[in-house]
Amino acid sequence: MLADLPVAVRSLAEFPGAPPVVEDGWTYRENALKKAWAAAEFTGKPALADDTGLEVDELGGQPGLYAARFAGEGCTFQDNVRKLLRLLEGVPPQRRGARFVCVMALVDPGGREQVVEGELHGQIAEAPAGDSGFGYDPVFYVPDVGKTLAELTPAEKNRMSHRGRALAKARALILAG
Repeated sequence: MLADLPVAVRSLAEFPGAPPVVEDGWTYRENALKKAWAAAEFTGKPALADDTGLEVDELGGQPGLYAARFAGEGCTFQDNVRKLLRLLEGVPPQRRGARFVCVMALVDPGGREQVVEGELHGQIAEAPAGDSGFGYDPVFYVPDVGKTLAELTPAEKNRMSHRGRALAKARALILAG
């Protein structure tokens, strides 16, 4: 989605020795900004970073910020999905509402920071479906298309996902300079 920008887009992996960033913020915004600032300071270049979470209505917004480690430190995507489905066992579809949230921060070493957000509303399926994507994609059902995120092609997912929506906004910021 950023390939045709008039700037070179590089991964932090191309900058050996980049220090890990502890995601200890209280909000997606705090974590995204923390990661973007760390990358900008390390590379001396503008940086884009995100923080993403899954919020499930029936669980009071959990796993939220802790979506990646919902089943505990060192857990796998499958561990997280199993825990989520176990907690929602017996909950009817109309009470399985959820949303993915992605907050992206764009910062430059000169001190400017900009933040955008993307969301995708759906519901948690009763069982995984599909082989694409990662994380909670196999159980995140999107009623508008009648499929889970894992059943979509990468292009379809990029057009509608929380991350795709946030990235489209970040792209506009980059183009605006």
